[in-house]
Amino acid sequence: MLKNVVLNQSLSKRGKNVKDKLKIIGSMFIFGTLSIFVKNINISSAEIALWRAVMAVVILGGTMALTGRTGKIKIDGKTLAKLFVSGAVMGFNWILLFESYKYTSVAVATLCYYFEPVLVVAASYFMFKERLGVKKLLCFAGATAGLVLIVLSSGFGEGNGIKGIAMALLAAVFYAFVVLVNKSINDIGSLERTFFQFVSAVIVVFPYTAATGGLHILQLDMAGAVCLGVLGVVHTGIAYVMYFSAVSKVSGQQASLFGYIDPATAVLVSAFVLRESVGIMQWIGGAAILICTLLNEFEFGKEKNLTV
Repeated sequence: MLKNVVLNQSLSKRGKNVKDKLKIIGSMFIFGTLSIFVKNINISSAEIALWRAVMAVVILGGTMALTGRTGKIKIDGKTLAKLFVSGAVMGFNWILLFESYKYTSVAVATLCYYFEPVLVVAASYFMFKERLGVKKLLCFAGATAGLVLIVLSSGFGEGNGIKGIAMALLAAVFYAFVVLVNKSINDIGSLERTFFQFVSAVIVVFPYTAATGGLHILQLDMAGAVCLGVLGVVHTGIAYVMYFSAVSKVSGQQASLFGYIDPATAVLVSAFVLRESVGIMQWIGGAAILICTLLNEFEFGKEKNLTV
């Protein structure tokens, strides 16, 4: 009898773990298809980012209210200030990434954007005195070489391709800043933290959008309106809820590994759905970035927590 009870508990736990893994895999796949919808929304990148944040605030706020998490939030002024600044930076990170899609292929923009983990490793050495072993240094060098290869094969200093790469890299710098700020915030849950950051993004991006181009959401055609709704509800609200409800229940290495479904999906979307042209040297450079950042995630012999 005792054996049956233990076995049932083990199977139940294993089943929940599989469900959590599927949630993370699903959310990463959703994030990877984001470009399909962004490229079909005929308003400015700033306004897309604004409405994405607005819809995410509503969905995440509703989720927190329904699960009774709003009454448990305790936050001090210093943490609130960090969340406000990082949320504002997150909003402009979205704007830059969406804008980069206009000037280069989604594959190249995504691969450059995924240089962010390398930036975090480098910054962590100076900010948090984290050790840089031989493996991390080699991964840093390999990813940097891959980035250089992408830039050079795109014709350095020529045309809009470089403009798109520059925007994607600046977006990566902004997102690295958000990650580094999050590393210093430990007294609030991931879902609540992201909710406050989205609120900050709305507060900052709204006046920026109004001042730089105005609001044109009412001028969207039906296809654009549907794509914007999917982007806000599915790619931000639902995907974030799925991710945060599961990420703490799997190991850091598993979550890190699943995270690479996002750029891999984005690259496949660029090549086979959007039919964008990507040169062989850009593929090689992108592969170097992804492989090196992936290898850097693994601490052999011990697990490493994922920072979202």
